Amino acid sequence: MVVGIVGYGTYIPKMRIKVEEIANVWGKDAARVSEGLGIKEKAVGAIDEDSATIAVEAARRAVKSAKISAKDINAIFVGSESKPYAVKPTATIVGAAINSSPHFTAADFEFACKAGTAAIQSCMGMASSNMIKYGLAIGADTAQGRPNDALEFSAGSGGAAFIIGKENLIAEIEGTYSFTTDTPDFWRRQHANYPKHGGRFTAEPAYFKHVMAGAKGMMERMGTSAKDYDYFVPHQPNGKFPVRVAKMLGFEHSKIVPGLITPFIGNTYSGSSIIGLSSVLDVAKPGERVLVVSYGSGAGSDAFSIKITKEISEKGRRQEVAVFDQIKEKHYVNYAVYAKHRRKLKED
Repeated sequence: MVVGIVGYGTYIPKMRIKVEEIANVWGKDAARVSEGLGIKEKAVGAIDEDSATIAVEAARRAVKSAKISAKDINAIFVGSESKPYAVKPTATIVGAAINSSPHFTAADFEFACKAGTAAIQSCMGMASSNMIKYGLAIGADTAQGRPNDALEFSAGSGGAAFIIGKENLIAEIEGTYSFTTDTPDFWRRQHANYPKHGGRFTAEPAYFKHVMAGAKGMMERMGTSAKDYDYFVPHQPNGKFPVRVAKMLGFEHSKIVPGLITPFIGNTYSGSSIIGLSSVLDVAKPGERVLVVSYGSGAGSDAFSIKITKEISEKGRRQEVAVFDQIKEKHYVNYAVYAKHRRKLKED
């Protein structure tokens, strides 16, 4: 039997800060920064929100979309690079919060911005081999950025969760393909508060090389091309790179728009590409196909060829609040409030 997506859910914090607000604080040209990144504003996790609370809310929505009992979930994997505990799994918190049975395997994944898709692949393998009935894969982050660093203008908060199984699929995962190298374009050492990055090095030898290789490898394996897909969802470190890589791969701009969410909420790291996929699932029709390619610094990409089934048209199978409806639910804060909620002020 084919393995695929049974249900999905996303959570995006309501708080927002405009790129213009951050730029003005640091004396930068706001219009230039916003245009250069292709980002207008970003989602900000509140002081009581972290990757665990985001994962829990997304998971609850995914279970509801799947129309299953959480007690039938036999694996929970949470991908994040901003987990609240250095040694304490987030996956067990999620299991308890959704009232799952204790009879499940659990682990936290870390691979920069592609940990969530790695979790999906793990659930796929376990479901297809009948080790589990359903697996819950999550990517959630409250992304960090050093004050006045380029990342501060783009790093957002949010996450997505997917129930993976073989029954009542709203989308079949036709195939998956990964491409990985040791490319250190982005890192955070132990005890460091903020990550560092290789500046322009993060583009060509990192993001574009891996996303291109992942997409091409997936299409070669499937015997497909850009024209065979109705949607393309790549990882979105900013608003410019996804548009550029789509063009390089031969995708029409219209195919990327439904899943292009970073301009409105920032780069949610492990949640980035899969929130984009969720946005596509909010509107996709039966028979349509989606190519998803995540990217994680370090570096690697996971690609998925996905086909939407007729089940998605059944009542209640899409998440209750669509991604772009969540994007509209917002209130703006100034830099001082943002700094407080994201704990930018550090003690000596």
